Amino acid sequence: MFQRPVTRTRTLLAAIAALALVAAAPASAKPIKRAGWLRDVDVTEYYPAPEWWFVGKKVQTPGLDRLSRIDWLYSSTGLSMEGDGVGLDGERYHISGLGNGGWVTERGKASVPGHKGWKGGSPFWRAGGYWLSKTKYVTFPLDGGGWSNGRGVRYRDLPGVSFSTGPSRPLKYYRSVAVDPDLIPLGSRVYIAAYRTSAGGGWFTAQDTGGAIIGRHIDVYRTPPARADIGGNYLQDQRVYVQPPGSKAASSAPPRSQGTDTPEPSVPVPQAPAVTRDPSGGASAG
Repeated sequence: MFQRPVTRTRTLLAAIAALALVAAAPASAKPIKRAGWLRDVDVTEYYPAPEWWFVGKKVQTPGLDRLSRIDWLYSSTGLSMEGDGVGLDGERYHISGLGNGGWVTERGKASVPGHKGWKGGSPFWRAGGYWLSKTKYVTFPLDGGGWSNGRGVRYRDLPGVSFSTGPSRPLKYYRSVAVDPDLIPLGSRVYIAAYRTSAGGGWFTAQDTGGAIIGRHIDVYRTPPARADIGGNYLQDQRVYVQPPGSKAASSAPPRSQGTDTPEPSVPVPQAPAVTRDPSGGASAG
């Protein structure tokens, strides 16, 4: 959670010099202005949170006329954290109103982001929209009955949160990437050879940013995997071509592939996951 070239110089010598400057640029350098190849780039992948990964009971979705799995809406791996998701109906959704609360740990204690990570513990759930068990742990009802972590005895409301249809940003699968705009300007065309057989033919547009995307790190926006344990690609030390907006393509620019004209891939929605063993012993989720 997520395509493009470089600057054409007038002489081969100028082209080589430009490429050397781009490749040698440190992560803290000013944004690239000339098209060229960037070395030693890490490439990761991100995607909208898929509802079929989750097992919570379906509840009314604030702002929408639909029922959604509660953990997809409010957990730290769902819509509230990722911002965007794909429902069991195959449609795209996003969180449009953050509400009045932050995040809590599994013990319901405040989890606040800081310079050195989360203070108070890792985030588990939004600061509302959950139940507390007798042992003070955050719990939620399962779609197949029972509870995730003991029967809930007290509900914590989350006022103000809302969700909307469609993506929050006009990102396209295998055509959009997140970058560090201090190095790669937004709107740049980016070519990653490892993706040359994808829908975009290896070409992307820099359309997104992220707190974890720093320096020579590019995050490819892709379709969500069928299962959470599949994950995404992690490629190191890649050689990537970058063409900032308004710049000319470099003489060494890779050819534009016909793959850039192929339709955006659809998201196959797998069957809902089987509910795992109920740790609460089958208590009613009523």
